[in-house]
Parts: sequence; C-alpha cells; structure tokens
Amino acid sequence: MNTESTPVMELSGISKSYGKKQILSSVSLTVWKGECIGILGANGCGKSTLLSILAGCLASDAGTVSFFGRTARKKADFAASAGYVPQDNPLFSSLSVLDNLRYFYADSPTFLKEDLKNGVPHLFGLDSCLKTRAKNLSGGMKRRLAIACALAVHPPVLLLDEPGASLDFVSKEDIYRYLQLYREQGGTILLTSHEQAEIALCSRLFLLENSSLVPIEANPDIRLLTERMRPYA
Repeated sequence: MNTESTPVMELSGISKSYGKKQILSSVSLTVWKGECIGILGANGCGKSTLLSILAGCLASDAGTVSFFGRTARKKADFAASAGYVPQDNPLFSSLSVLDNLRYFYADSPTFLKEDLKNGVPHLFGLDSCLKTRAKNLSGGMKRRLAIACALAVHPPVLLLDEPGASLDFVSKEDIYRYLQLYREQGGTILLTSHEQAEIALCSRLFLLENSSLVPIEANPDIRLLTERMRPYA
C-alpha cells in the first residue's frame, strides 16, 4: 500500500477528439512517487496524444491534470513538474550539444554547470561532445541529449514516448539503467512502449484501447497483448 498522502500526478476525465474520431474518453489515472507507469497500445490509439496532454503541449477537450494536488492550468505549471521526450527529435539540429543544453536549461542555468560534472549530461557522456552539432550525433546520443534536456529543471516526473525506438542495444541499455536510477532517486516515470525490456521496467501497466485505459495484470502474456495492439485503421 502506498504511504504517500498526495499523488505525484493525477489525470481526471481526460478526453480528446479529432473531428468525429474519439481518441481519449474520460481517461483517469493516479500516479505515485517512484512509480514507472507503462502505457501500451496499437499505433494510432492515442498514446502520444495522451503524453502531449500530460506535458502541456496539447489541450484536452475535457478533464484535468494535477501535480501534487494542484491542477496544472498554464504551460509553465506542466513544465515545472514534467520533463517530456517525444518520439520526434525535439533538438535544434544545427546547434551544438552545449547550445541545446543552454536553451533547455535557460530557466535553471545554475543546474547546467553542476550537471555537466555530476548530472545526467555527464552520466550520458554529453560532456565529451559539447561542441558537436546535434545533427551529427548518433541516434543514441541524440536520445540521450533529448532526455538530458527534458530533465533540465530537475522535474519530479519524466514522460517518455517510445524511449528506445530505433536505438542500438548499447544505447537502450544506457537509457534503461538511467531510468532505474531516476526512480531510485525518487523520480516518477510514465512511458509508452512496444518493447519488452521497457515493459519490464514498469511497476504498473495499462493498455490504451477503445479510447480508455485498461489495467494489465503483472507479468502479462506478451503474445496475447500483441493481438490487442494491432495498428488502428
């Protein structure tokens, strides 16, 4: 039983439609400190839409998102509480690694100097390629940089949309190890995934199906889940 009195994040009645197509319908979820929540589902089912709403990048048609019991109303409310790594590369490709970090650390410049010595940029080896332009990085290093940028303000929640997609084994392992460390240090993660190794990181799993979140039992049969995760038309 969770001993925390206030959830880190709470979704209440989140709904979203595109035209006549209902993507999310009254989605509700309570997330506690230190959890890793996995959202599974077919391509096109609304996973990325949900994360975009939780990050404050997309407005829902109805419902609220709260952090530590306070409803997030402005983009700044979301940005202070949740770091977001979308599927698409959020980096400035023509800028160097250092300039990308400087941009994302603009609201917390005192963190950058220390983080380059001991924080995520250092753990991911970004301090060794600060002058390299983002477009010249490998896919794995781009993903590491994107995660480091998302954590610039040291948010308590990290939102990851397919964090290991299209990465090599070593890059995936480095990212998975950091996610475990982030949780051990009290961070909370919500990720979307199709990969078994990422699913294994999660403390709770949900399937986004027919616009709703459906809890998945522990140690699910991946073969049965796969049948329910066929792409939407």
